[in-house]
Amino acid sequence: MIPTLRLLLLLLLGALLVAGAALAQALLWLALFYFFAVVVLVATDVILTPRPDQIEVERLNDTKLSLGAENLVTVLMANRSDRRLRFMLRDEYPYQFPSDAVILCGELFPYDVYEARYHVRPLQRGDYNFGDINLRYHSQLRTFIRQARYKAANDVKVYPNVLEVRKYDLLARKGLLFELGLRQARMFGVGTEFERLREYNTDDEFRRINWKATARFGKPIAVEFETERSQYVVSVIDTGRLMRPPIGELAKLDYVINASLLLSYVASLKDDHIGMLTFADEVGTYLAPRRGKSQFYRMLEALYNVQFQPVEADYARALSYLSLKHKRRSLIVLFTDLATLEASRPLIANLGRLAQRHLPLCVTISDPNITHLSGQPVRDSTAVYQRAVAEMLLDERQVILDTLNRHGVLTLDVPADKLTVSLINTYLELKGKGKL
Repeated sequence: MIPTLRLLLLLLLGALLVAGAALAQALLWLALFYFFAVVVLVATDVILTPRPDQIEVERLNDTKLSLGAENLVTVLMANRSDRRLRFMLRDEYPYQFPSDAVILCGELFPYDVYEARYHVRPLQRGDYNFGDINLRYHSQLRTFIRQARYKAANDVKVYPNVLEVRKYDLLARKGLLFELGLRQARMFGVGTEFERLREYNTDDEFRRINWKATARFGKPIAVEFETERSQYVVSVIDTGRLMRPPIGELAKLDYVINASLLLSYVASLKDDHIGMLTFADEVGTYLAPRRGKSQFYRMLEALYNVQFQPVEADYARALSYLSLKHKRRSLIVLFTDLATLEASRPLIANLGRLAQRHLPLCVTISDPNITHLSGQPVRDSTAVYQRAVAEMLLDERQVILDTLNRHGVLTLDVPADKLTVSLINTYLELKGKGKL
């Protein structure tokens, strides 16, 4: 129990009475009676105040937290007494997590339940531990504060952002995917499954004319075909040193993993086969493409604790391995970063060879610092130098991207905050046009 200011003032007054007893003997008996009254007051307060075992406390949270997202944690409190409590609660969440609340305060009524809520935002994937829950509440007569500790330790895993998957599902069911920035990319005339007949227009290919329907209707009629559904999408993730630098609170690798998982989830909903490969100087994890949500969850488990490696990525080894393991034409989405033109030659050469059989898409995250410096106003010699270097780096980056395009490789170079939406829109567009 922790004494309150009220109790300390009462004790201070008693001490003054004792000090005054040296001057007047009568004050001694008054002081003794006063201390007896204070003891009775505190004893009564102890009896009236609910005991810790009359309060039930439980923490509710997902065992799989999402990286970089606001994850809800709820602490349920049940009051089994007939007294009202004013409390302060401190949950022992992992110290690595930023939180929007350290101390939670509230009022718990008799025979009632209270939900205390706060959010944590993990910044690194991996395994973590919640500790116990600490509760303080005022006594009924406000002479002390009772403190209790409730056992609530449990383990949690920080995964890539699965909350985005849930959000996608929710908006998809409501038909509100445009709120995520996703475009409707369903296109006809480029697949092999019959969809419908319609009037021919000048933009249609001549071979799409249906001559029997044209003869029947007396005007040119074209056939529309729906694109095939069951195709192949493989995410190839570079975990080398270029993926370590942070952008804001998260590393590039974390943005890439979040984007690749949501892409795979969307592809699985469209009945495509999804697979993945991680690599640095050696091949890491490989999952052969399969259909279904179970494959998505296998990818989630494989990626939740993948860490970067301080080595150069070996594109030749990774893409040669993939070519041996998987021969069917696929959309190969390579997540990596670009350095200099000379350092990117192995990337260009190997993706160029891959383009002979597959449809490769090279996905990179543009550096916001370089983009900012390239557009900053020139006020002094330092700014001139910074802007010149930034523009040189951007020019060289564009040369690399253009070279990849000339070798038959698609490219996507966008800021981190636009990576996921741009990637999925690109996938939907490619699928709609039948390029897979």
